[in-house]
Amino acid sequence: MFRGLTAITVDAKGRLAIPTRYRASIEEEAKGRLVATINTMDSCLLLYTLQEWEAIEEKLSQLSSFHPATRRIQRLLIGHATDMDMDRSGRILLPALLRDYAQIDSQVMLVGQGNKFELWAEERWREACHEWLDDDGSDEDGNLPSELAGLSL
Repeated sequence: MFRGLTAITVDAKGRLAIPTRYRASIEEEAKGRLVATINTMDSCLLLYTLQEWEAIEEKLSQLSSFHPATRRIQRLLIGHATDMDMDRSGRILLPALLRDYAQIDSQVMLVGQGNKFELWAEERWREACHEWLDDDGSDEDGNLPSELAGLSL
């Protein structure tokens, strides 16, 4: 499982080094193969091991392409999916198209989300965090989603 928050520098060629603590599991589980795609809800990228992505891609391909919303998601997620291999130094190359989508330049935040990472431009991450901290998550009536109402941390 991927968890935690890591600040990473992206070099001039668009390469970033996966943190050392994740490299062995990515190598073991996926032979260093990752897939990046866009997040359709936020201006960030989603980064999966190949096996995790293949399971998601299978689910997406089973959805009906006749419904406009599902077709949109299929086009965006599968269409932007890009295979990447970690090199011997634990680096991956982010294509310019994906970097442009997420407004990534030289500083990024790698955010562990269990089965995947989110990759954010550092400034966008800070802005989003401030928005989330200001929002208590309740609806117009002040109610939390039922999934959160009984959650104890």
